[in-house]
Amino acid sequence: MESRQLGTSGLRVSRMGLGTLSWSTSTDAEDAANQLAAFVDAGGTLVDTADIYGEGEVERLLGSLLRSLVPRDHVVLATKAVARRTGGPFGGGASRGALLSALDGSLRRLGVEHLDLWQLHAWDHAVPIEETLSALEYALRSGKVRYVGVCNYTGWQLATAASELDGGRIVSVQSEYSLLERGIEREVVPAAAHHGIGVLPWAPLGRGVLTGKYRTGTPADSRGASTAYANYVEQHRTERAARIVEAVVTAAEGLGTSPLSVALAWVRDRPGVIAPIVGARDKSQLAGSLAAESLTLPAAIKAALDDVSAIEFGYPERWPV
Repeated sequence: MESRQLGTSGLRVSRMGLGTLSWSTSTDAEDAANQLAAFVDAGGTLVDTADIYGEGEVERLLGSLLRSLVPRDHVVLATKAVARRTGGPFGGGASRGALLSALDGSLRRLGVEHLDLWQLHAWDHAVPIEETLSALEYALRSGKVRYVGVCNYTGWQLATAASELDGGRIVSVQSEYSLLERGIEREVVPAAAHHGIGVLPWAPLGRGVLTGKYRTGTPADSRGASTAYANYVEQHRTERAARIVEAVVTAAEGLGTSPLSVALAWVRDRPGVIAPIVGARDKSQLAGSLAAESLTLPAAIKAALDDVSAIEFGYPERWPV
């Protein structure tokens, strides 16, 4: 698998990341181990988790695998903080106390001395950004964290954090981005480019819809059929999404590949994108994503997909006109 520089930082990561959200729901420990081994064997390095996945159990599982299955120094270990983990004054949020408590908890559960990439899961409107960034600055100076990033920030939030962090820099922004969700192209992507920040798309397969599995119904073993994720998937089951999915399927048939590979290759090679974060239920699902590594979309197909999935730009994004 090829690697890319994360923004303008010196950190290099594989151009596909392994997500672990499903490890807390539909993926058991054996399947998680098989996924991690297959991903690293394929040359993958970026492994992404969060302190709230499985109420901390995913970090514990990942940490055990880094001790027993895959050497710690073979992966770029990324996790997140901010989301509410427990009750009490330090159980969530982006205050200095809550963040440093979360950092210590993640290090303890993962069983490591440092994180390669520590990410703020969301903006906290209740906390001054200066206080939030002071926790990142401490984490960097202490050596507990090597690089920092953010997730789900708007363009102005990203630019603010990038401009005000002292003693380090924001190297990544993780946002939902796919053929079905291109909203970050209005402000987040330009802000990231301006500040030398790499984009890490989550849900690059449109929450599974771009695989084509929902074209004729809801498979019983899919996320769309589960109580936990039905609404999550339903947001992308619209008439517009159906048109885009058909275009992806047509492109895949013409290229002799899968809709999954087409959708993943499209977002992987968008301007500013460093590594889509892919999740899978088991090793066989992951294999489908890994197969996209060898696919480069022809210019005509990229243009057609750009066109069918285009979003509106207006004032002030397209000023002057």
